Amino acid sequence: MTQFVIDEGVKAAFPDLTVLVVQINNVNVQSSGLKLEEFKKLVTEETRQFYDAETLKDRPVLRAYRDFFWRINVDPTKVRPAAEALIRRVVVGNPLPRINTLVDAYNLASIKTEVAVAAFDADNLRGDLIMRFARKGEKFHGIGMNKPLNLQGSEIVVQDAEKLVAVYPYRDSEDSKVSEATKNVLLLFCGVPGITEEKLLEAMKVTVDYVTRFCGGTVRV
Repeated sequence: MTQFVIDEGVKAAFPDLTVLVVQINNVNVQSSGLKLEEFKKLVTEETRQFYDAETLKDRPVLRAYRDFFWRINVDPTKVRPAAEALIRRVVVGNPLPRINTLVDAYNLASIKTEVAVAAFDADNLRGDLIMRFARKGEKFHGIGMNKPLNLQGSEIVVQDAEKLVAVYPYRDSEDSKVSEATKNVLLLFCGVPGITEEKLLEAMKVTVDYVTRFCGGTVRV
């Protein structure tokens, strides 16, 4: 399985940052699914009952992501952490995005656990993944971007042997995104300082449950 390595520069800057990785093989990704849509309604109702839009940003896990964003020069009032953005969308009455069954499933897991999850088509990755600081002037083509982003050097990125696959922990690459053609998926559980490994393990358990429930597949160990 693909290994995930945090380089020494990032370790020195953020010694208590943890990332967990799991691969699920032989998934069946569809554009949508009736059972998933029914489950989405249930999660939506529970989320609206549990959260308040005014106090959402002050929940400890979501606050940890915001604090980390400030430290890497990303304004979380403009680029909200992934789980917070999804939860806020639900709380204010907007529908959740419908991408495909796998992405929708892990988005629901992110809502339930407040942990950011990144996903990559494992067959489009080359070699191991390395987390490091970006180099000024590097280009990154994120999902949905019309043109590549010019990185400033303060960002943290994830690369495989050939290319950047993510700006951590909030944007994945167009080149390795999960689609209906995906058969094997690599999931990253994105920790930041202040989020324990126990919390990431909880997110992993919930995500694997949701993904395999709606897309099948087997966990590669």
